Amino acid sequence: MAQENTILDTHIVNHEDANEITKDGAFNRQKNRFTTPFGEGPGELPAEAGRYRLLWARICPWAHRAVIVRELLGLQEVISLGTASPVRTENGWEFSLDEGGVDPLLGIRYLPEIYAETDPEYSGRATVPAVVDVTTRKVVNNDYFRLTYYFETAFKPFHKAGAPDLYPEALRTDIDALNDILFHEVNNGVYKAGFAKSQQAYEQAYDVLFARLDQLEERLSTRRYLLGDQITDADVRLYVTLARFDVAYYSVFRTNRNRIVDFPNLWNYAKDLYQTPGFGDTTDFEAIKRGYQLGNHAENPYQILAKGPDVSIWNESHDRNRFQ
Repeated sequence: MAQENTILDTHIVNHEDANEITKDGAFNRQKNRFTTPFGEGPGELPAEAGRYRLLWARICPWAHRAVIVRELLGLQEVISLGTASPVRTENGWEFSLDEGGVDPLLGIRYLPEIYAETDPEYSGRATVPAVVDVTTRKVVNNDYFRLTYYFETAFKPFHKAGAPDLYPEALRTDIDALNDILFHEVNNGVYKAGFAKSQQAYEQAYDVLFARLDQLEERLSTRRYLLGDQITDADVRLYVTLARFDVAYYSVFRTNRNRIVDFPNLWNYAKDLYQTPGFGDTTDFEAIKRGYQLGNHAENPYQILAKGPDVSIWNESHDRNRFQ
């Protein structure tokens, strides 16, 4: 068992600076290592109840969206959940929240342990979300971009009665196109600004991000959700960034032209989603603040945690019912 004060002896790195900064100082997110899809085709991962464990940390937007979809679709008893501490250590994501400091099902203290067990030569970052096949103790999927799609399609036989259709066939082309934009310009856009190592790379990411937020503000002036009158996968993806914006990205990532509360439509839209079961009840603002401000990438040597902002305003009324 790895000890808390021992650096793990693996090829795995635990900081974005190791492999994900280009020569011009821009952040270039690593590709996912485990991308086998879930499905019924040859070589695909079978969708089975009780076989998989979803590992996440409450700070992480990529993992949070998988957890939101898991809640919305009623997959809590189908796919188990392992939760790491929001403060990433020099050994990577740590299961210090659990009794004994290890994940109760997998027996690992640090996420890189299961990555190294799966692929001893893996040399990227061990990321969440990670889906582990508990029958083989292997990471089988860490494809955060497509994971919610698999929950929405391959796991459909396990959806609860009355579960929303987050990826309706009639809207899939539109959802895919919008999700691609959201990824590059918003979800990953904040990281491009926050992890930039040059003024030029930072300002370029900053400008692209706020240009897109301005367009989304306008888009949401005429519809309740991004694709109309129903929540879709695209709304989940935008929400996780909005939820972290004012409490973390605005200050830590220097994305400070506007707060989300300064956008009337985006702010009311975000509150509407937050107050929808599955969204707010899986959002932990304290964990988000701690993760971004105190983790091993935070550049906060005195480990001072900001006192604000006031997050009780997320429970205030919104105006999105005007679209009904």
